Amino acid sequence: MVGLPADVYKYGITCTITLLVIPLVMLAGSFVFLPVFYNLQITSIYEYLSLRFCNKTRIFASILFTIYLVLFLPIVTYVPALALAQVTGANIHWITPIVCIVCIFYTALGGLKAVVWTDVLQLIVMVGSLIMVLIAGIISVGGFEVLFRKSYEGNRLDVSFDINPLIRDTFWTAFIGNFFMYANHINVSQSFVQKCLALPSYRAVKIATSIAIIGITLLTGLSQFIGLVLFANYFECDPLEDGVIASHDQLLPLFLMEVAHFMPGLAGLFVSGIFSAALSTLSAALNCLAATVYEDFISSCVPRNTSQKRIGCYLKILVVVMGIISMLLVYIVEQLEGLWPLTFSFAGVTSGPLLGLFSVGMLIPMVNEKGALSGSIITFLLMIWIVMKSQWYRFNKMIFNPILPVTTNGCNGISPRSIDESITQMSNINNTLNTNEVFVPHPIYRVSMFWYTFMGFCIFVVVSVVVSTFTNTNKPVKKDRIAPFMQRFLKMNEEGYAKYDSVDNAIELTNAH
Repeated sequence: MVGLPADVYKYGITCTITLLVIPLVMLAGSFVFLPVFYNLQITSIYEYLSLRFCNKTRIFASILFTIYLVLFLPIVTYVPALALAQVTGANIHWITPIVCIVCIFYTALGGLKAVVWTDVLQLIVMVGSLIMVLIAGIISVGGFEVLFRKSYEGNRLDVSFDINPLIRDTFWTAFIGNFFMYANHINVSQSFVQKCLALPSYRAVKIATSIAIIGITLLTGLSQFIGLVLFANYFECDPLEDGVIASHDQLLPLFLMEVAHFMPGLAGLFVSGIFSAALSTLSAALNCLAATVYEDFISSCVPRNTSQKRIGCYLKILVVVMGIISMLLVYIVEQLEGLWPLTFSFAGVTSGPLLGLFSVGMLIPMVNEKGALSGSIITFLLMIWIVMKSQWYRFNKMIFNPILPVTTNGCNGISPRSIDESITQMSNINNTLNTNEVFVPHPIYRVSMFWYTFMGFCIFVVVSVVVSTFTNTNKPVKKDRIAPFMQRFLKMNEEGYAKYDSVDNAIELTNAH
């Protein structure tokens, strides 16, 4: 609701390709992942990995998931604080702990039921506020005709079909990259699957996922369209270049304050929507993170006769601890640039190996525990090196993605920011001329962050298959660990295990038909 409109404002409408991707991701999940999870009826989806591979693989996957959420939660916490600070002028460092405390309080007390019912109310506020902002924005810019004309003149409607992975936004980047990213974020997400497993039947799961397709598509589409509204509104005067805001992520709150004078309450409504989005995401993440940490790391150390009441206390403590950690990490997130690309970058560290683990587990019976564990570790180490190195280069302005054209011709006077940036640019040019050297990071660090999940997934599959080929254990795989549509290609013994005698035979069976 904040990062995506700013991204469309800067880089154009290419990211709308995700609207085509979301239904495909949900369809893949309903055929591959959800049937297996639902039939096994497990508390943590990482229990599947101990059933399919070994407990070490499960523990490592849980570590990856924990790392991802610990990196992601500060972004979720920072967004509403940023919006409210822009609208009210309040100190962002005071708002952040308030957001965390409220969310920690009702998540710790209410558990999954509180998360679900607050999500329902928050969804209504989110959609309502987006629609109101969109209506106000279209009226403000002068109608649809003006909106699309300015977007066209500013190249915001252009879509590149270049296959170069170093280009930030192309059709292929948005389609392939987002498919794998959303597949991890939805199909093998503890937060999503946990809610599906709480439903009374698999038919209810199918209905819920169908509704989710509509909901996610609606929220994503509205947010993207608002990005065009922002560009049309600031067509002649970019607020960042004019020195009015410090980051493009502040565009939407600024716009709300400017149009709120003819729609009283609009700014408050949208800030409520942002808070609703943040709290619903934060509460769901805290709840599933606590469940995963307890189930995968702590439960083995707890006596079997421990009461449910005491276990509930442990979970509440975990929610509080994770909430405090995310609150502290906000101070690091605010130093980094761009909420939307930052989310993709952090996800890229862990999403590739996680998606790969569940995919090969359910689709490639030949992959054994050694292959899965080796693939996870190698992929994680490679991806964390690539992503962290890339972020370091970006933070030091050695890698940057040029935004589409903006202008300050319609601003009142010459902005101090523009003068300062011109001086800085001249200084950089002089330094370059003096040294006659320009450092260009290796292309691997300049790959678009939207490819990170796909990169990690491919690395994992290759490593896991190769290692499994050379460490074949002929360990049978039980039928319910394999995706239902794959089971028809496998021979089963009387005990319900996939029956094969060699790796070659396993490959032949997997590729049958």
